[in-house]
Amino acid sequence: MKQFMDKEFLLSTETAQNLFHKYAETTPVLDYHCHIAPKEIAEDRKFENITQVWLGGDHYKWRQMRSNGIDEYYITGDATDREKFQKWAETLEKAIGNPLYHWSHLELQRYFGYTGALNGETAEEVWNLCNKKLQEDSMSVRNIIRQSNVKLICTTDDPIDSLEWHKVIAEDEEFDVQVLPAWRPDKAMNIEKPDYLDYLKKLEEVSQREIKTFEDLKEALKIRMEHFASYGCRASDHALEFVMYRPVSDEELEQIFAKRMRGELVSKEEELKYKTAFMLFVGREYHKRGWAMQLHYGCKRDNNILRYQELGPDTGYDCINNYAPSSEMADFLNALNQTDELPKTIIYSLNPNDNAAIGTILGCFQDQSAVGKVQQGSAWWFNDHKTGMTEQMTSLANLGLLGNFIGMLTDSRSFLSYTRHEYFRRILCEMIGNWVENGEYPADEQRLGKMIADISYNNAVNYFGFNLPLTYEK
Repeated sequence: MKQFMDKEFLLSTETAQNLFHKYAETTPVLDYHCHIAPKEIAEDRKFENITQVWLGGDHYKWRQMRSNGIDEYYITGDATDREKFQKWAETLEKAIGNPLYHWSHLELQRYFGYTGALNGETAEEVWNLCNKKLQEDSMSVRNIIRQSNVKLICTTDDPIDSLEWHKVIAEDEEFDVQVLPAWRPDKAMNIEKPDYLDYLKKLEEVSQREIKTFEDLKEALKIRMEHFASYGCRASDHALEFVMYRPVSDEELEQIFAKRMRGELVSKEEELKYKTAFMLFVGREYHKRGWAMQLHYGCKRDNNILRYQELGPDTGYDCINNYAPSSEMADFLNALNQTDELPKTIIYSLNPNDNAAIGTILGCFQDQSAVGKVQQGSAWWFNDHKTGMTEQMTSLANLGLLGNFIGMLTDSRSFLSYTRHEYFRRILCEMIGNWVENGEYPADEQRLGKMIADISYNNAVNYFGFNLPLTYEK
């Protein structure tokens, strides 16, 4: 029997172990998509206790606590941090097979030196150990990033964001990790939202551009794109219900926009036409700037209206949406490609059943302008577990070139989540190691090692065009 999460965790073959320890384990981390607050990096925040780090905004954990029958008082309510931690520990011991079990224990091992198992009985011991460690200077936000071997972070930022904290970080010569903004214009696109007109007023203020027409909106957004570019932005991100394609004439588009500007609601068909035009516009702008376009889709959000009214969005009430017509996504990409304005594009679906559809669409739009120009993103959200990652990479290998994959990201609000890169790399090495030991690929260590380093780090450096050195054999 293997020991619990020892140094060979998830690595069952000699080849997998060699690939991980020699080529993946010490390769730097490039976190090109996350939701951490740049303000906390700029101020080098220190956390008072482990609950602040783990449970402050982690709806992954909140969902499981609710599944364990825990009262909301101990989840997002007014219970003490110690009480909340106790309830999480009592929940975690039941999470066998869940990635949260592995992530939590990797974090306890790597950052706190705890090699035991967290449960209701050990909660007091772990609480005291972690809180004592968190008081050390080594556990400030910046030092957590440093000890995690992170070289670059892309945050997620709205067009109206000032990026003031990115400026503070960039000007601090004592912190050598790059923290770059990533453009997330969902609020400028979501014409159906009740607060859409209020948002446009804010966009007018920061862009100093009056917005009366869709053409005005495009000009305001281009002004803000230039602002983001001045801070090193290399990527955009979009949260879509699905990747739609409902073409519309310029005249009808302006009519839809004018209707909404009068305070009227638009129909569903008008919404989809508007969003198609919006996405085509930004896609062309990304192509001009060399930015990558990330498309996250397949989520039905805020399903529990009672809890949404009480707690707001992003509190753990989202699910997979299985409506995602691949034909419309192909038509959208084709519309940009027809005029040679398709940017580098990364496609993530929350529905794992979309893996093969994405894999075949990728092959339709590759060209010499970039290696792996159109990518399937890593297993996302409800799929970033051992099975989900293995299925996503296996599908990509079956239908494309796994060696060109740009690898893992945290997609997290926690500064301890960098162990997700280790988790991913162990799964990657295990999968490739099994193929090698089964005679499906030569035991060519030089090529295998380079492939592991590329997928873990180098491919993303090259794909986004970041100013970072590459890494190969250790």
